[in-house]
Amino acid sequence: MKAILYNSENPSEPLHVGETQKPTPSENEILVKVKATALNRADLLQRAGKYPPPKGASKILGLEIAGEIVEIGKNVTNHKVGDEVFGLIGGGGYAEYATIDAQMAISKPRHFSFEEATAIPEVFLTAFQTIFWTLLGNRDWGLGIRENTKNESEGNNNKIQKSILIHAGASGVGSAAIQICKVLGMKVFVTASKSKHEFCRNLGADVVIDYKNEDFAKLISEQTDDRGVNYIIDFIGQGYWKQNIDCIAIDGKMTILAAMSGAKLEEANLSKILIKRIQITGSTLRARSLEYQRELTKQFSEFALPLFNSDNPNKELKPVIDSIFDWSLAEQAHKHMQANQNKGKIILSVSE
Repeated sequence: MKAILYNSENPSEPLHVGETQKPTPSENEILVKVKATALNRADLLQRAGKYPPPKGASKILGLEIAGEIVEIGKNVTNHKVGDEVFGLIGGGGYAEYATIDAQMAISKPRHFSFEEATAIPEVFLTAFQTIFWTLLGNRDWGLGIRENTKNESEGNNNKIQKSILIHAGASGVGSAAIQICKVLGMKVFVTASKSKHEFCRNLGADVVIDYKNEDFAKLISEQTDDRGVNYIIDFIGQGYWKQNIDCIAIDGKMTILAAMSGAKLEEANLSKILIKRIQITGSTLRARSLEYQRELTKQFSEFALPLFNSDNPNKELKPVIDSIFDWSLAEQAHKHMQANQNKGKIILSVSE
């Protein structure tokens, strides 16, 4: 089969379409003819030799796919040949064919294109995991948590609306997190460059902060009567550490998903963490166990698919696509992501 290949010995060498071995599905997997895949920063890191794929995963780039099933393993009963599916994989998405665990494959809504479907798995699963399982501490999301959170925002004078700060609001995970938090009725603060403010507002962000020219900690303090935000999702790391600690509320929770400005703290004052009783969690998804990812996919599908439904007059979630490149232009797509100009997902359409 054809696939997008890279030189691990020389990461600066351009990506190119080449020939490689077609994968064979195991008894619990399906083989998908890939119609579209999507870029993630993990692809850039893996290409640079900084993020190796998990044991047993394909070394080909690509963590999410959408396409048509062409073969099923002998134990698979929830899908059949010809079904259109999308989902998260450990690697191998930049290819004509890819395998995926049958329980990780989600049936594609009929009204979605393959490009729209492949814009969902990594960013929405990461956002769902972070918000429900880590920040809210709910491993069985149920309707209760959604209704209880919404009730807090609908005029109950005895309660204060929950609030969250989402850094990199125009990123793939950021754009998904904004939408989910609005479904839950939270007040959403985001940081983004000025050119991306309107984009974030259109997704539902209540307050958009220009991180280049504004002090987000000071602004949040003013907006919350010095209470701070209940939750923070951070991708930046070292550069935002002090401001994050300053603007998080008592008993607040922060999840760190990346450290784009650096992972080492030269100086860190722990006193505010103690005084505020702050909980700080690091999280990844790719290296999680298959059982973990299966359960996450199941719960996410139950929560999100009705909200993506075009027949739902109150449709509340949508895939967010920045741009679509033919997969032969994968090198150009990578440069677009490296330039940090994208708002939402960058998609590769896999041509015949």
